[in-house]
Amino acid sequence: MSKHGTVRFRHNQAILVAAIVAFVGALPLASARVYLLPVLLVPLAVAVWAWRAGTDVDARELRVRALVGQRRIGWDRVLELVTDTRGRAVARLDDGHDVVLPAVRGADLPRVVAATGQPLPDAPADASDQ
Repeated sequence: MSKHGTVRFRHNQAILVAAIVAFVGALPLASARVYLLPVLLVPLAVAVWAWRAGTDVDARELRVRALVGQRRIGWDRVLELVTDTRGRAVARLDDGHDVVLPAVRGADLPRVVAATGQPLPDAPADASDQ
C-alpha cells in the first residue's frame, strides 16, 4: 500500500518523552536488586505504545494500531463515525460493534472523512441564521 494519501493520527509525543524520563529514573532502582529489573519494562512498554499506537486513514480502510498488533477495517464495514461522551472518535461497524479510534478526537473527524476521498456533507444551517 502506498503511503501517499494516508493520514496518521498519533498520541502526543510528550508521552514518549515522559516514558524515557521514567526509564532513566527507574535505572537506579532496577540496578539495586536483580528482582527489580522488570520495573524497566513498564516505561519501555509505555514508550513503544506512544510511538506505535494510533489510527491510519486512507481511501480504502481504517487501520487501528495498538501496542501489539493492528486491526484493518474497510470503509464498507463502517456505518458512521461519531464521538463518544469523552470526545473520542468512534467508528460504528455493520456488525453492531463500536471501535474507538486511538488518537482521533471528535474535532478530527472532518480530516478522517477527507482522507477517504469522499466529499464532506454541507453543514446544516443554524436556526438563528434564518
